[in-house]
Amino acid sequence: MQKDFRVLVVDDDANICETLKDILAEEGYEVTIAGTIALAKERLKNKFYNIIMVDLNLPDGLGLELLNEIKKGKSETIVMVFTGFASLKSSIAAMNKGAFAYLQKPLNMDEVKVTIKKALNVQQLSLDNKALLKKLEEFSLKDPLTGLYNYRYLKDRLFAELKRAKRYVLPLSIIMLDIDYFKSVNDVYGHQYGDIILKEFAGCLTDFSRANDIVVRYGGEEFLILLSDINKEGVVMLGKRLLKTLNKHVFDPEGKRIKIKVSLGISSFPEDAADTESSLLILADRALRAAKEMGGNRISTSRGLGKGNLENIVDERGKPGIYRLKGKLSKMTDRVNQTLLESVNAFARTMEAKDYYTISHSESMVPMVTEIGRKLGVSDTEMENLTQAVILHDLGKIGVPDNILNKRGKLTTKEYEKIKKHPQIGAEIIRSIQFLSDVVPMVLCHHERFDGLGYSSGLRGEEIPLGARIISVADVYQALTSDRPYRKAYAKKEALDIIKKGSGTQFDPKIVKVFLSTMRKK
Repeated sequence: MQKDFRVLVVDDDANICETLKDILAEEGYEVTIAGTIALAKERLKNKFYNIIMVDLNLPDGLGLELLNEIKKGKSETIVMVFTGFASLKSSIAAMNKGAFAYLQKPLNMDEVKVTIKKALNVQQLSLDNKALLKKLEEFSLKDPLTGLYNYRYLKDRLFAELKRAKRYVLPLSIIMLDIDYFKSVNDVYGHQYGDIILKEFAGCLTDFSRANDIVVRYGGEEFLILLSDINKEGVVMLGKRLLKTLNKHVFDPEGKRIKIKVSLGISSFPEDAADTESSLLILADRALRAAKEMGGNRISTSRGLGKGNLENIVDERGKPGIYRLKGKLSKMTDRVNQTLLESVNAFARTMEAKDYYTISHSESMVPMVTEIGRKLGVSDTEMENLTQAVILHDLGKIGVPDNILNKRGKLTTKEYEKIKKHPQIGAEIIRSIQFLSDVVPMVLCHHERFDGLGYSSGLRGEEIPLGARIISVADVYQALTSDRPYRKAYAKKEALDIIKKGSGTQFDPKIVKVFLSTMRKK
C-alpha cells in the first residue's frame, strides 16, 4: 500500500472523479477532486501533489494550459492527461508539454494503477537526484570536515564584498589564522585526533565571529575570517581578543585537554592599498608568515611588509645579500627547531589526560621564573632555555602511574620512590634533542635541595644548575598555592612563609631573596 502520496484529479465528469477517488484511495493514495482549471489552481497553491490527472477538455479551458503552468511552477509534479476524444495530434501535444502519460477514456483502472506506480518511481528518482545535486553543490562550497566555507566560496564572496566596499567606500578586512606547529598534534595523537581538534577549532571561530563575518577553512590547519564594515584598527583589536580566547580554550575537555597556539595575519582595505582580492589575500598571508617567523602565537599586520623573499636575496650582490641570506637560513633553522620543540610540548600535553594540574602548573610558573631570571641577570639565551625547562620540568610524570599522581592520601615509600624518578625520565626523553642540551640539567635537577638532601643526584649549593634552583623555588610556591587531590591550597602569605623558612636548606638564599622581593612588589 502506498503512503503519503497525493493525487489531484481534474475533470468535470463527477462519475469518473468518484471512481478514481475510490479506487486510488484503496491503493493508499490521498485523492483530491477539482472540476475546473480555476479550482485546480487553488488546490495547487496550498499543497504539493505527486500526481495530477487532468482531462484535456474542461469547462474553463484546456487541460494543456494547466499542464503548461504546472510544469513551470512545480517541475517535480507528474502530470497524466486523459481524454475521451483521443487523436495522434493531441497525444503528441500533451507529451511535448511534458505529460508523463496519455490515457484514453473510458479508463482502464489496472492501466491507471500501473502507470501511477511507474510515475511515482520516476518521480522518486528525480527527487533523489535533485537532493544529491543540492548536497554536491553544498559540498563544493563547504569543507566536509569542519562545515565551514571553502576557498572556492571565498573567492566569489571576496570579489563581491570588495566590489561593495569600493562602491560605498566601506572598510573590509581579512584575518588569516594558522595553528602553530599543528603537525606535532598529528604526530603525537594521530591524524584522526587532529581532525577532531580542527572541527573544535572551527567551532571556536564560528562562535567568536560576528553574524555577518565569513569563516573559511583556507586549507589544512589554516583558516580565514572575512570581516566587512570594520577598519584596520578595529580588526586588530578583534584579533587580539580572538588570540586571547583561543589561548585560553582547552580543546577536547573530556579527553586529552590540549591547548594550542595560533598565529594571525591581518590585511585591510583601504588602509593597505590592496584593491584586488588576490592582493588582500597575499598581504594577509605575508603578515601571517611574519607572525610565524617571530615565534608564532601573535598577530602581525600587513603594514610595512616588503617582499622579503629569498628570490630577492638571490638577485642581490655583495655582502649585504650574504648577510640577509644567513639571517634567513638562521630563521629557517629556528623554525625547524621550534617544530621539534612543539612536538615535545605536544607530547608533554599527554600529561593533561593524567594530571591536568601538571601543565597548567608549568605554564603559570613561566612569568614567575622569567622575572627571577631577569633580576639575576640571566642572558637571553639562558632565559630561553630556562623558559623551556619550566614547561618541560614535569614531563617525566608521563612515566608515573595515574593512581599515584592522583592519590588523595599519603604516598607509601614505594610510591614516593616512583614519583622521585620523574626528573630522570623527563631528562631522558629530551636528552637526544641537541638544541635542548642545556635544558636537560635543569629538568634533571629541579628537585635537588640546596643542602644536598634532594633528588635525583644529591647535588648541593651551586653544584645545582642556576636554572634548576630558580625552578625549585617557583615550583614549590606554585604547588603550595594550588589545590591538590590530597589537600586544599595554602594562602599566599602562608606559602611565602614556607619558602622563607626553606632559605638556605631547601632553597638558594639568593634566589629566595629575589623571589620574596618580587612577590612583595606584586
